[in-house]
Amino acid sequence: MTAKASLPLEAEEHLSWLAAERGRSPNTLAAYRRDLNQYVDWLAERHRALGDVEPGDVEAYVAHLRAEGKAPASIARAVVAVRGLHRFLADEGDVERDPGAAVATPRVPRGLPKALTEEEVERLVGTVVGLDPRARRDRAILEVLYGTGMRISELVGLSLGDVDVDGGLLRAFGKGRKERIVPLLGMAREALVDWLAPSGRGAMVPERWARRGDADAVFLNARGGRLTRQGAWGIIRTHGDRVGLRDRLTPHVLRHSCATHLLDHGADIRVVQELLGHASISTTQVYTLVSQQRLRDAYENAHPRAHR
Repeated sequence: MTAKASLPLEAEEHLSWLAAERGRSPNTLAAYRRDLNQYVDWLAERHRALGDVEPGDVEAYVAHLRAEGKAPASIARAVVAVRGLHRFLADEGDVERDPGAAVATPRVPRGLPKALTEEEVERLVGTVVGLDPRARRDRAILEVLYGTGMRISELVGLSLGDVDVDGGLLRAFGKGRKERIVPLLGMAREALVDWLAPSGRGAMVPERWARRGDADAVFLNARGGRLTRQGAWGIIRTHGDRVGLRDRLTPHVLRHSCATHLLDHGADIRVVQELLGHASISTTQVYTLVSQQRLRDAYENAHPRAHR
């Protein structure tokens, strides 16, 4: 369903309030706007105004989204947007009661992260050959993402002052600019040292820095500017294509793989939580499901009496 008219003034005020008072991101606001446009259009087809909505109307809208085959995550987001709008109208005194208060947000099934196997990681890193600056940079990107479990935004946000090569540590700034210290060891450390050498990063330094802050960037693009998330994503995709991982590989998959392989080899879940910068351990527990599934698959494939 596409929007047939602009949003009512009350809905626009709600979105403005979300931006100003709640600090919602532009992407989140754009998604809520689409959801509310669809909701208002649906109400208009039933000749219902926002001020006349009853709890049964909100429940009927949720059923409508399910009947359209919307994904659970899309339905859940739409319900959050609709409930938020009605709660706002009630708080502002525009309506006597909140018709969405009793409508539960649908639960979204938690999917298992699609981690690479250790052999696939070896093949991926093995596609980067040579000692030219780009090869050194690309190898360091892959090794650091997999070796530390950093988010792609954290990686491209690294500045030279965040790297302690001798101490084997990185300083990462995660969601909400929350700072954490990440171990930099083994092959990730070797690859980063190789990239930071004069024949690596030094060879990509421009005669004049184009933007403020580029001089401090750990990872540079071909023009000598700070590498962007999109640029790093393209590098990862290029090397993934070479080993047939195009449909499976994203920067976040390397993060998933780091966590999964740590747990596979006996790491404590709270250590993995700290490494990844998860605020709640429940987020990290998803990876234990991956390891349990691998254990089950290995058993079924290997045990002679696993199948009748």
